Amino acid sequence: MDLLIPEIIRSKRDGNALSPAEIRRFIEGVASDEVSDAQIAAFSMAAYFQDLNMAERTELTKSMRDSGEVLNWGGFGLHGPVLDKHSTGGIGDAVSLMLAPILAACGGFVPMIAGRGLAHTGGTVDKLEAIPGYSTQPTVRHFQQVVASTGMAIAGQTADLAPADRRMYATRDVTATVEQYGLITASILSKKLAAGLEHLVMDIKVGNGAFMKDLDAARALAHSLCKVGTDAGMPTEALLTSMDQPLAHSAGNALEVMEAVRYLQGNIDSERLDEVTRTLVSMLLRQSSLASSDEKAAAMIDDALRSGRAAEHFGRSIAAMGGPVDFMERPTAHLEIAEKRPVFAAPQFNGFFVDHLDTRSLGMAVVALGGGRTRPNQVLDLAVGCSGFLMPGDPVSAEVPLAWVHARNDAGFERAAHRVQEAYAFSQKQVSPTNSMLLERTKA
Repeated sequence: MDLLIPEIIRSKRDGNALSPAEIRRFIEGVASDEVSDAQIAAFSMAAYFQDLNMAERTELTKSMRDSGEVLNWGGFGLHGPVLDKHSTGGIGDAVSLMLAPILAACGGFVPMIAGRGLAHTGGTVDKLEAIPGYSTQPTVRHFQQVVASTGMAIAGQTADLAPADRRMYATRDVTATVEQYGLITASILSKKLAAGLEHLVMDIKVGNGAFMKDLDAARALAHSLCKVGTDAGMPTEALLTSMDQPLAHSAGNALEVMEAVRYLQGNIDSERLDEVTRTLVSMLLRQSSLASSDEKAAAMIDDALRSGRAAEHFGRSIAAMGGPVDFMERPTAHLEIAEKRPVFAAPQFNGFFVDHLDTRSLGMAVVALGGGRTRPNQVLDLAVGCSGFLMPGDPVSAEVPLAWVHARNDAGFERAAHRVQEAYAFSQKQVSPTNSMLLERTKA
């Protein structure tokens, strides 16, 4: 009997659990354009109010994976596991730019399908486009060849990978159904499964600068992602990390690339960024059996960085993706970064201490400069941003700025400076700085 799309929507609307056949039929209709945008919206709203159980989430994820091409790595002679991570987004989240080359230097292969930024969070694809010539939309064949030859490649989602997700997300984005955990799970994991991954770690950001503000809600999403990813044949673990302060020393596309280059060359500007990057790499090394213990993983990471192999893998991948062949040797010659100017606290706060930050407001300072999006497909200024943030516990003075704003003009600087000043709260008592960005780990 032919399954009718309206009846599938009606069944979910009425609170029934959909069968695998019903879910697959609906997603096949999405991919073929048989299902209309109105029907996608109705299905998404039904799922929003009635939820999807774990079996439904797993089947939806696999069906969306199978709506397009699934990368097969069998013919590329890889001599290590296929690995990746995904982050729910934050301020100064440049982890992917360091994690991928470190994993490659440790024997893994990383085909990272990354996204663009929207609202106050930055996107990895936008960061890479700050590198002249870098192609974020290669052919699938070229993408796989770069991974095979350099150990890693980072690119945007192509039309061939999980195309049903592209339609589903576009409709959810304008119908107030993005926040449904089952739909989030399927959207993220279908693309990762389509990339042919063998292991995945999730970085779930929690705090005032993150999509997830509540720890219990973050735990629920982490459990869903780990359970569905593992049940779909891709062992998945999650790390919950704080986003109550910027992760990196800087926020902005070219600025974060520069910080990643410095990190790979042995210069750690942000202990927070180092901690999260090392932990996620270690989780993948353990999960994929490249390392037998956390101690062994730590030693492998140290060696990959100290030897220069991680930097070498990154440079080779950039060149293979169309970027400069000497990028790692001469990053400042290739990255355009706007001139910086200091932003100070109001004079009445001199002698105080930074109490806490509104991290989202710092992200919006980058948006005010033109370095972040307020609407899809908006063209960004990749040279602007902020750097050198004071952190909780730091003293406030007339000599040390709250942050540096990298702006094109006076108007942009004034807009961003206002956002930066709004982001800071001060106290006469010095608070203890946060010792760790790590909150907890989750498995299936």
